[in-house]
Amino acid sequence: MTKRPRADTAGTAAADPAALVKRLTLAQKARLLSGASFWTTAEAPGVPSVYLADGPHGVRRLDPDVGDIEGAVPATCFPPAVALGSTFDVGLVERVGQAVAVEARRRDVDVVLGPGINIKRSPLCGRNFEYVAEDPLLAGEIGAALVTGIQGQGVATSLKHFAANNQETERMRVSADIDERTLREIYLRGFQRVVTKARPATIMSSYNRINGTHTGEDRRITTDILRGEWGFEGLVLSDWGAVHDRIAGIRAGLDLEMPAAGEGRVKEIVAAVKSGTLDLADVDRSATRVVALALAAQATRGPAAPLAAERGHDPEAWHDAAHHALAREVASRAIVLLKNDGGLLPLAPQTRLAVIGELARTPRYQGSGSSQIVPTQLDDALAAIQDSATDVVFAPGYELVPNGSAGSAGGKGSRAGQRRAKADAADAAALADEAVAAARGAGVVLFFAGLPQSAEAEGRDREHIEIPAPQLDLLDRVLEVNPRVVVVLSNGSVVRLSGFADRVPAIVEGWLLGQAGGGAVADVIFGRVNPSGRLAETVPLRIEDTPAWTSFPGTGLHVTYGEGIFVGYRWYDARDLAVQFPFGHGLSYTTFAYSGLGVSPGSTIGRGSTSGRGSTSGSPADAGGLTARVTITNTGGVAGREVVQCYVSLPGSAVPRAPRALAAFAVVDLAPGESREVELTVARDDLAYWDVRAGRWVVEGGAYRVEVGASSRDIRVTAEADVAADDVVAPLTAESSLGEAMAHRVIGPTVTALLRATGLSDDVMIMTRAMPLDRLPYQPGSGVTHRQVRQLLDVANGTGGLATRAAGKVLGLAGRVRKS
Repeated sequence: MTKRPRADTAGTAAADPAALVKRLTLAQKARLLSGASFWTTAEAPGVPSVYLADGPHGVRRLDPDVGDIEGAVPATCFPPAVALGSTFDVGLVERVGQAVAVEARRRDVDVVLGPGINIKRSPLCGRNFEYVAEDPLLAGEIGAALVTGIQGQGVATSLKHFAANNQETERMRVSADIDERTLREIYLRGFQRVVTKARPATIMSSYNRINGTHTGEDRRITTDILRGEWGFEGLVLSDWGAVHDRIAGIRAGLDLEMPAAGEGRVKEIVAAVKSGTLDLADVDRSATRVVALALAAQATRGPAAPLAAERGHDPEAWHDAAHHALAREVASRAIVLLKNDGGLLPLAPQTRLAVIGELARTPRYQGSGSSQIVPTQLDDALAAIQDSATDVVFAPGYELVPNGSAGSAGGKGSRAGQRRAKADAADAAALADEAVAAARGAGVVLFFAGLPQSAEAEGRDREHIEIPAPQLDLLDRVLEVNPRVVVVLSNGSVVRLSGFADRVPAIVEGWLLGQAGGGAVADVIFGRVNPSGRLAETVPLRIEDTPAWTSFPGTGLHVTYGEGIFVGYRWYDARDLAVQFPFGHGLSYTTFAYSGLGVSPGSTIGRGSTSGRGSTSGSPADAGGLTARVTITNTGGVAGREVVQCYVSLPGSAVPRAPRALAAFAVVDLAPGESREVELTVARDDLAYWDVRAGRWVVEGGAYRVEVGASSRDIRVTAEADVAADDVVAPLTAESSLGEAMAHRVIGPTVTALLRATGLSDDVMIMTRAMPLDRLPYQPGSGVTHRQVRQLLDVANGTGGLATRAAGKVLGLAGRVRKS
């Protein structure tokens, strides 16, 4: 591999990007707008190249022209986003970001391509393991923590995939058709949080279209909202191969196309400028952003480090024991104890154990696709359990990849294929019989179940949420001979548990836990770590209950987000649907009591939890929000960590709302018998909904219900707090209804008087309220002209001096109508 030379950064770092761009030729500028290789940006006089690497739960350093994981430099494989979300711990996640940045700098990487924070709209999305949660606040907080950790060490990030990339089916062409309120409140809100709170250096646009327009060509999304409303000042780059119309993309604000598109793209851009179809100012703007990123990257580079003996593939050359220990700590905090009847867990070391399942020996620790990391080492649960217990017997029980899969000799109908199938069946039966025999004599069975690598991958969605049938069949047989079974799951997105959840005493959700996950599982099972992970996505009873079941993944290259804002727990709660395990759920080896909830107006900027690891907005929007204080007591016999969750709702709201929405959370560590007051700040911004008529965020006034508990369906204490409404008047147009005009605080009395003067009955008045204003002059006896309607609108919308003069005329009209 050819390493990038280290240039003197003293003069270049202080250079003005715009001034550098002015000195470049048009062709040089155009060349900067596309990658130079698979992973590097182009150079220009005074402008160094930038190396980008996949992530974000590790660093995947490859040769510039190599796109696959083969040959990647080993790096610590931290738990993927599916696990990070379950920690609910922003401080811990920030530490992961710091470690990733340290390894990126060692590997000569300038930009880590992540984090991914797309909403888990459906559990069938094949890339859910790369995403954080079904809730935008949690996704935004965890994403902001990763960005803060990485960029605090001088390495840039690329927040992705912007936006509404919630499936892999036809991902490069499908249009996510979403109404504006849903788009703002669910699918953009997490991105808005990360951008305004953590200021990522770059944003990666997604493959899909939104309401028919490719995201990389959507000026409203890429420029008006991202830059105009949120104040983003960084660079927008494409996902790899996502560009559809490069000229339209540049006009919209898509600065950098990745990977290298070749000289043909340079000629296309140059020709567009010369023909007048592309403004040179647009090229200069994007080129300036590329240069700014390059100069910032060069300014933060340290002395060159030897790159694993120039790719000698020696993992030990890059092994960092401290980072592996951090990966184990994070993994243990991500594990969710779903069920523990009778206190079966934790186990004593002397327990006679049967460990069943190939996944115990051959761990699934990350998903497939661009986020794959070559780990510096890999722990498996079986070895860690054997190190922790005195009496362990292991039986694989099943194969992860059946011998009869594609590539075996002969097709299914051939004689060779039939012989192979019989042999496979015999092998499977023997494995199952061995596992049942091991279970029969055990004190406790640890049954490892989960999904094969092929079930969850970038580029394809899941067909179902079922655990493979051979595993379930084996579990049934094991339960017949030994009811003391702990099911340990390995999966990157939820699986259906309703077939056995009521028949096993304990279930451990192990997700995909990175390279140190095996040790973390043992830490939790034997009680060295008290589990504190919480579900960042609801576990449904069946796939048919999920919000997007009738529309995922769409038809005809369109997918309709018909469930609207009711995604995840919002959907289940609004319909009062039973679920297997709710959002936020997770058990502990101790118990916690909640008391003394008090809610007051929030006026302090940036306050968070007393533990320093809770969510907090840290913006002036906190003024006018709410501050909740609640006392948490460890009522059990061992030290533990509680994830305190604050949900907010507004009963009787004028707009459809979920029964509750996560508004803040915090983690608190308590010794047995210890109590502590936890403070949760709910920013005023997080009380707002997107008002479609006003085209802005609006806080509705009223008595808000504040619920604090251990999950979305385990609410422990409740209070109410009055919140003042925003002083917002939606603009009226000729198409606005008479009812909207009657409710208007300025012209409402005048319009009402005009209608009352016509002598309409109450029933007719009710029907008339739905009539657009511009129809009023046509109604017999109204006495109102089109000019007077325009004057009413001028008054309502405050159109300068004209409104003042019109007000007198309209009010005079109303007076004459009343007198008559």
